[in-house]
Amino acid sequence: MSDALKIHDLKPAPGAHKKKVRKGRGEASKGKTSGRGTKGTKARNTVPVGFEGGQMPLIRRIPKLKGFKNPNRVEFQVVNLDKLAELYPQGGEVTAEDLAAKGAVRANRPVKILGTGDISVAVTVKVNAFSGSAKEKIVAAGGTAEQV
Repeated sequence: MSDALKIHDLKPAPGAHKKKVRKGRGEASKGKTSGRGTKGTKARNTVPVGFEGGQMPLIRRIPKLKGFKNPNRVEFQVVNLDKLAELYPQGGEVTAEDLAAKGAVRANRPVKILGTGDISVAVTVKVNAFSGSAKEKIVAAGGTAEQV
């Protein structure tokens, strides 16, 4: 049983363990310039983060405070009541898909009805949002305003 593997015979695979390079510890290893080349700012010490060689850095070129953009903003496509009256002279049911088919809005985007103009026919409007005045005018004309 002399061929059995003993714990003191175990060793890592060749090339699995490399010695760490000790820079700047004498000429035998990476001594002298320690891989930094010769002279200049980068050889002597660290260059500040964002340093652009004396050019005005980006962080100072851009404006400091000018509001912000709300990432959760919902941008509605608006349709006024006078446009609704023009598109539906006989009344009927109005949906966002119908409006997109008639070319008043683009498909698959939220639609809001605003109260500019008047409507005299009864329409059932089913869209994403209404202004207060638009809702009042639609109901006054005998129609309904449903939010989807």
